[in-house]
Amino acid sequence: MSSGTTARNEVAKVAWGYRHVILFVIWLLYLINYFDRISVLIFLPYIQKDLSLSAVEVGWLGSIFFFGYALAQFSAGYFCDKWGPKKTMNIAIWVFTLVTGLTGLVRHYWQFMILRLGLALGEGHHYVPSTKMIANWFPREEKGRANGFFVTTWAVAPAIIPMTVTWIAAEFFGGAWRPIFFLLVVPGLLGTFILWYYISNTPKEMLDKGRMKQEEYDLITSSVGTDVSEHGKTYDSKIYFRDREFYILNVVWFVMLMLYWGLTTWIAYFLVKQHGLNLKTMGIYASVPYVAAAVGMYGGGWVADHFMTKHPKYISMLGFLGCVPILYFLGQVPKGDVNTLLILLALTGFFVNLPWPTMQAYPQYRYPKEVIGRVMGITNGIGQMGAFLSPVIAGYLVVKLADGTENFANVFIFWSVASIIAAIGVGFLREDPIDQSTFENK
Repeated sequence: MSSGTTARNEVAKVAWGYRHVILFVIWLLYLINYFDRISVLIFLPYIQKDLSLSAVEVGWLGSIFFFGYALAQFSAGYFCDKWGPKKTMNIAIWVFTLVTGLTGLVRHYWQFMILRLGLALGEGHHYVPSTKMIANWFPREEKGRANGFFVTTWAVAPAIIPMTVTWIAAEFFGGAWRPIFFLLVVPGLLGTFILWYYISNTPKEMLDKGRMKQEEYDLITSSVGTDVSEHGKTYDSKIYFRDREFYILNVVWFVMLMLYWGLTTWIAYFLVKQHGLNLKTMGIYASVPYVAAAVGMYGGGWVADHFMTKHPKYISMLGFLGCVPILYFLGQVPKGDVNTLLILLALTGFFVNLPWPTMQAYPQYRYPKEVIGRVMGITNGIGQMGAFLSPVIAGYLVVKLADGTENFANVFIFWSVASIIAAIGVGFLREDPIDQSTFENK
C-alpha cells in the first residue's frame, strides 16, 4: 500500500461526515423505490386471482417490467452525466410514485402491463444516479464498503417489505391489496423532499453551504485527484468499448440480475403454490433470503476492502459457486419440510447477493469517474435483460401437477446453470485500473 493511500486511510478514520449522510439518503430513497416494486410481486398470487391470470401471464408481467427498466438504463446514464444525478433521480421518484398509486386502480391484464412499463421507466432512472453519487462522494479506499452498504437496500427491502405490506393488508384492509398501492404514494412524496434538502451532486456544493468540513472535502478530492492521475487527464469517453473486461462484466451482470430478479419475482408465488403457505406465513418466509442477503452484501464489501484489495473478485466467485448447489436443492424441498426450506432460503439469499458489492464497485475501480454514469447505464441496461428473461422463462418451466399445486424444480436448475456461467466470467476479469495509455486521445 502506498504512503499516499495510507495517509488517506488515516484521515478517513477521522473524517466521518457528510458523505455518509449522502450514502444513507440514497439508500433510504432506494428503499422507497423497492417498496413500490416489491409490493407488486408480493401480491402477485392475489392479483393473479382477481384478474384471472395464468402462470405464463404472471411471468410476462414480471418480465415486462425489466424490459422497460433495461431500456431506461441507457437514457439514465446519459441524463445522469449531462444533468447530474440529483435531477435525474428526482424525475425518477415522481414518475414511479405516480404509477404506484395508479396500480391500485388496475382492472385487467393489459392495464397492468402498461403500468408495469410505466413503473419500469420511472424506477429505471434511479439506480445509475445512485451509483454516480457514490463515485462522486467516496474516496477510492471506501468504495467497497460504500457500495456494500448501498446494495443492502435490495436485501433489507425484500426482508421487511413482505412482512410489512402483508401485515398492513391483513390488519387494516381485510387482506385487500389495492389500498396498499394508494398508501405507498406517501413515502414517494416524502422522498422527493428528502432528496431536495439533503442531496447535492458534488462535495463542493455542500462545502460552500457549510454542511461539510474542509477536512472531509480534502479527503474526497485527494482520492479524485488520484483517480485522474491514474487514468490520465485526457481520455476517450468511450474507451470502455475497447476494453475486454467491459464485455465480461456485462455477461456477469446479466446473470447476476437474472438470479436476483428471477428469485425475487417468483419467491412469493413459489411459497404459496408449491408449499401452500398462507398470506402471513408467506410474508415471513419470503423475507428470510433477504435477511441473509444483507449480511452477504455488506460483509462482502467489508471483506473486499480489508482483506482482498487486490482480488475482490474472489468474493463474487464464491457467491456464484455457492448458488449452484443451493439453488438446485431449494427446488427439490418437499412440501411440509419447513426446516429445510428455511435453511435453504437463507443460504440462497446469502450466496445470490454476495457478489453485489464487488461487482458494483468493479467499474469504479477500473474506469474514471467521468464515464461511470455511461458504463453503469449500459451495463445495467444489458443486465436488466437478464432480469426480463428470467421471470418469463421461469413461467414456462413451472410444472402444474395433477393436485393443482405447481413445481419449480426446473426453474431452480435453470438458475443453477446460469450461476456456473457467471462464476466462469468473474474468473476472467482483470482487476487493475485500465492502462493509462489507452485513455489518451489519438
